[in-house]
Amino acid sequence: MPFTLCTWNINSVRLRETLVSRLLQEEGPDVLCLQECKSPVEKIPLEAFRALGYGHMIARGQKGYNGVAILSRLPIEEVCAHDHAGLGHARHICGRLENGVTIHNFYVPAGGDEPDREKNEKFGQKLDYLTHMRDDFHANRPERAILVGDLNIAPREDDVWSHKQLSKVVSHTPIEIEHLAQVQDSGDWVDVTRQDIPEGQLYSWWSYRARDWEAADRGRRLDHVWATSDIASAAHGSRVLKSARGWEKPSDHAPVFASFDL
Repeated sequence: MPFTLCTWNINSVRLRETLVSRLLQEEGPDVLCLQECKSPVEKIPLEAFRALGYGHMIARGQKGYNGVAILSRLPIEEVCAHDHAGLGHARHICGRLENGVTIHNFYVPAGGDEPDREKNEKFGQKLDYLTHMRDDFHANRPERAILVGDLNIAPREDDVWSHKQLSKVVSHTPIEIEHLAQVQDSGDWVDVTRQDIPEGQLYSWWSYRARDWEAADRGRRLDHVWATSDIASAAHGSRVLKSARGWEKPSDHAPVFASFDL
């Protein structure tokens, strides 16, 4: 069953309902994983998405913060939703398609501004969240699984506009990269995006603070698509829809796509 999947930190699904609808109409992914929905589940505008053919949704939500959802044209059943590190945040939802493939949708904490857990509680929460992800995948080894989301870490030197200037900035520090590598190893995950696009600068996020984000192009690859090694070879067609960052009242993240022939 071939299908295309997209992950997108939408930064408020209700505020940007028209952008989600535009993506569904113009790009037509079979599965759309959203993060930072900033909405209780019951207030996600599902009827508008159903009208476009996306009749299935699993989600966890919070008023004004966090929130994850999976919209699908294909039947999907909820498997679990973890509260890693006991933060009480809606940051994970997991579902299973009819072909048995499991999809994990994560929104990892951003970690604040100071990369020091003694000075910045949010940074400690981020590291703890990643540690709990690692431990869970060690305990429950995933198979035929896909992991997507805003992981809030750009691991490679070419995943940021300047490795030297950002190596001490939250999202690209060595300790974050090491924690993410441990998560990847714990589930035998393959970075599908970099499997398809192995070389070159690649970003999925550009700050709102940039006066001209496109001309400056000071981005980071914070949004990821991974697959377990047993199905990673079935992945192809990875791409970042950079143009969406330039839509009216955009998210600061761009959608990331991958297709799977399973």
